[in-house]
Amino acid sequence: MRVDPSIFKAYDIRGTYPDQLDEYFAYALGRAFATYLEPAKVIVGRDMRLSGPQLRAELVSGLCAQGVDVLDLGLVSTDQYYFACATRRLPGLMITASHNPPHYNGFKMVRDMPYVLSGDEAIGDLRRIIENDRYGTTTKTGTVAKVDISADFVDCVLGLIDVEALKPLRVVADTGNGMVGPILERVCRRLPIQLDCMNLEPNGNPQHGLDPMQAQNRADLQRRVVDEGANLGFAFDGDGDRFFLIDDRGRFVPGDYVTALLACYMLTRHPGAKIVYDVRCSWAVRDWVEAAGGIALKERVGHAFLKSRMANEGAVFAGELSGHYYFEEFFGADSGIVPALFVLEMLSRKAQPLSNFLTSLEQCYHITGEINSTVDNPEEKVESLGRTYADGHIERLDGISVSYDDWHFNVRPSNTEPLLRMNLEALDPTTMAMKRDEILAHLRS
Repeated sequence: MRVDPSIFKAYDIRGTYPDQLDEYFAYALGRAFATYLEPAKVIVGRDMRLSGPQLRAELVSGLCAQGVDVLDLGLVSTDQYYFACATRRLPGLMITASHNPPHYNGFKMVRDMPYVLSGDEAIGDLRRIIENDRYGTTTKTGTVAKVDISADFVDCVLGLIDVEALKPLRVVADTGNGMVGPILERVCRRLPIQLDCMNLEPNGNPQHGLDPMQAQNRADLQRRVVDEGANLGFAFDGDGDRFFLIDDRGRFVPGDYVTALLACYMLTRHPGAKIVYDVRCSWAVRDWVEAAGGIALKERVGHAFLKSRMANEGAVFAGELSGHYYFEEFFGADSGIVPALFVLEMLSRKAQPLSNFLTSLEQCYHITGEINSTVDNPEEKVESLGRTYADGHIERLDGISVSYDDWHFNVRPSNTEPLLRMNLEALDPTTMAMKRDEILAHLRS
């Protein structure tokens, strides 16, 4: 079968529907997944995208054609899907394109929680099976059973915190017409908080974009937090495995600041534990973890890498700049709901507004956030940075990272586009602005 090679990403399969992937591909993927892993049963879930029902039907048909029994979760957030894979100890496929626009769809695939299928070793193998029609043979036809794991999921995530310790905080949540709305509402019914929801119902034609990292997609939420005098604002991406935080001033909290705060809170529960963070993150994560008695471990970007590193190191928590937060207590998986609950518990116990914690971060760590540059020759640009900044401490864990005493940066190529992604930080705002402009001029020359 001929397929568009661009849909095979580093951590998942993703593309436009029906141009790059369609029902025929979904059927072939079901057969290839069954051939590759040879499972007896497989978990299947999907998000709210309009192409989801068609892709789900053919994916399930492909699995059943290979003799695999399917446990169908129906419409779920990705963290519910991870929960099902972990508690049932089964591999799975989630039909989602995460934060991509509505005309995209795709597949996130679990081998054995917390390990996902990624890279040429696994996703590449699926591609080769499909392209060469090398499916396994079987005389059995699989069965399909519908499974509702939502009640167990709610019990699980609430069991991670001390519900009795929570204060009556006021929260505005924008679930973006994605998959988090219904399950967030069920969770919050059992909490002493006032929840005001925006764009609650899952909808394949959402009111705004599905990626809260983009400022325009969180602007209404930030205004609502201020206008209503709320303590917090919560935002989630389309499939619900990422979490974004707005403080009581209505300001967006960068993912590395959230990582530092959650890491320190997890260290109060697990003194001396290991914390994993990605190469783009602020020095705040390293400094705050070490000051709290923890061990900070740097890892390359991507959930496949952070989940594996967490499992191999026995770390209790990992965070990424992009809003992915992983918890040992939640099967090593990323979740939108779980970090939201820990933030509620943390602020309830500290009895201070979130902005109080952020002030010291903002005064000491001056970050650019991620800035993209379109370039014709990404690899050549990365190498030229290595030559230009050879007097700094250079690391090649993911792209190039260069550190000096008072500033550092990471530049890494996109997995899917001719882009270079830059994150830079300095210990004073003047140096940050000067070095930001210097690096961008180098990249864009």
